[in-house]
Amino acid sequence: MIKQFFSFGTIAENLERRFYFMDIENKVYSTTAEPVRFKKGKLRIIHITDTHYDFDNVDASVRLLEEACKREKPDLAIVTGDNVDNFDECTDTKKLIDKLMSVFDEQCIPVAITFGNHDSERGAMSREELMAHYNTHKSSISVDDGDELSGCGTYNIPVLSSDSEKVKFNIWVFDSNDYDEEGRYGCVLPDQVEWYKKRSDELAQANGGEKVYSLAFQHMIVADVYDALKKSKVRVPFSYKHMYNKKEFYYFDPKGTNFGTLTETPCSGYHNYGQFEAMVEKGDVLAIFSGHDHTNGFGVRHKGIDISNTVSTRYNRDRFSSQYGYRIIDVDEKDTSVYTSRVMHWYNMFSAEDVKMLEKSGDAFGAELAKNVRCNGFKQKLFQSFLLALGRLSSLRKISYPD
Repeated sequence: MIKQFFSFGTIAENLERRFYFMDIENKVYSTTAEPVRFKKGKLRIIHITDTHYDFDNVDASVRLLEEACKREKPDLAIVTGDNVDNFDECTDTKKLIDKLMSVFDEQCIPVAITFGNHDSERGAMSREELMAHYNTHKSSISVDDGDELSGCGTYNIPVLSSDSEKVKFNIWVFDSNDYDEEGRYGCVLPDQVEWYKKRSDELAQANGGEKVYSLAFQHMIVADVYDALKKSKVRVPFSYKHMYNKKEFYYFDPKGTNFGTLTETPCSGYHNYGQFEAMVEKGDVLAIFSGHDHTNGFGVRHKGIDISNTVSTRYNRDRFSSQYGYRIIDVDEKDTSVYTSRVMHWYNMFSAEDVKMLEKSGDAFGAELAKNVRCNGFKQKLFQSFLLALGRLSSLRKISYPD
């Protein structure tokens, strides 16, 4: 297995100083990535998930991701699983990984990778082999936790102050695994929960006994999301079946704190080993972000923690996928107990002026792609507007909230 570490300094310096070491014989594993840093007191994260790159969608999807990163200028990218198709030929899988990672390499954006249920579901490469290839890229700060923890890709990323070596914030990255023994969706397992609790205590101890506020990222949404939604024993308009109890239906609780739009069943793991309750107990996690449910760009607040889902970050050149996109999260060093977040959809990315500028520059592919996104997006927004209006009329309740 290959590990990658960054020395501190500017991003450019980090990329020059990177080095690798092999740990197969000695079994030396790390569960902490090299830190990132607040820049002028600010930290911007782009959450990317469910890219599902294949050779049909990769060029359009990568181009949109490149544009997103150029516009948003994130300090850190976090990619939370179902990243690329895993083929029987490793070279094909690696080509897709290289396409994804080229975005971050070229723009000098540190990127943290973890996995979903599909990454190693089939194909020749294991999670560990996939992570090793991600870590051949200069932008990766991802960690293979080795034999120490279940899965591959559970670690934390300390965030240092703008002007000192003090840890001011923290990022948790979890591999929520793939499937259980019955073929149901996986979740964060007991040893990973215990690791989180221990590491949280260590961060607090190093911070003079004060908790270090943090955000968490993983593929599967936590099962506790259902406790934050309103339950009905009968189907009501714009409610969604429980993933494992088809006699229960869920929708936004009007009395709760809600964000975005719930458009499909939250597909959590079947088991629940107390990950969310451990975070409630420690009190350091502000929000836990997941993917997996491709059209769900929503959040609910439960026991002081925001449980949020981000839409898929791929584009298949059709109407449906024009609603996909990414999430931006901003943290201010002056008050790390709060954050702001917004979902950006592909259909809002390009204006008519953008198309003209691309045409004028001679970028035929970019201009054609922008036109395609605008055309498909116009249809999708009309469709969504109709559904939301129908939902309000038929349910007599609010079904969509600001991000």
